Amino acid sequence: MIPFELDDGAGQGRRLGVIVLSTDTSLEHEAGGTMAGRPVNLLHARIPANAHVTPDDLSTMEAQMTATAARFPQGLAALGYGCTSGATVIGSDRVANLVNAAHPAVPVTDPARAAAAALHHLGVQRIALVSPYVPSVTGPLVALFAQNGIEVLAEASFGQSEDWTVGRITEASTAAAMLDLGRRPGVQAVFSSCTNLRSFGIIDTVEAELGLPVISSNLALLWHMLRLSGVADYHCWGPGRLFQIGGTA
Repeated sequence: MIPFELDDGAGQGRRLGVIVLSTDTSLEHEAGGTMAGRPVNLLHARIPANAHVTPDDLSTMEAQMTATAARFPQGLAALGYGCTSGATVIGSDRVANLVNAAHPAVPVTDPARAAAAALHHLGVQRIALVSPYVPSVTGPLVALFAQNGIEVLAEASFGQSEDWTVGRITEASTAAAMLDLGRRPGVQAVFSSCTNLRSFGIIDTVEAELGLPVISSNLALLWHMLRLSGVADYHCWGPGRLFQIGGTA
């Protein structure tokens, strides 16, 4: 037998798990670019999801949550469920309980919970909301923000229920919507909802034009996972003010 030595493993042993929808084509791309070369090991597992994004379709993931989480190795520092609308429909606490059934005591978050945490961290109480959703999905999300003390002053949607379409909406289209809503009176930040709606390439530019923070589902999710995992310094790992102002645990 050849002699060998052991270390902590890839990413210095700090493993972060992300549950990605089977229909999502954007989250891994944006997360991979953010975490590349960093001292963390970002692992993914796919959860079966219907391509149509409606409350009934989203709720089907509840039954698959624990089994999907169980596909990750033990020893995770944090685990995220990558679906804003799914977490809104199922409930963040329910998601955490289902994930913890496979990984007890591991911190769990999702984009809805992470966005609220990020907005509070930045001192934001009034936002503009850009989403791709149909009204039956957007309405509960607006209500969830209100429950967390965050008022949606302006809201616009691409009105899509088909996730394959959402993943191909251009960043230029999203930027135009962000700029329009972000200029409304009283808005303190813009939130772009949906892990499949790309935005990492436009966040810095839109922030510069508006003079306001811009947060997306993926940005908030990654930021919150790093924060929960105990990574001491993640300053500027991602785009935007969130990773500048809130770049340390």
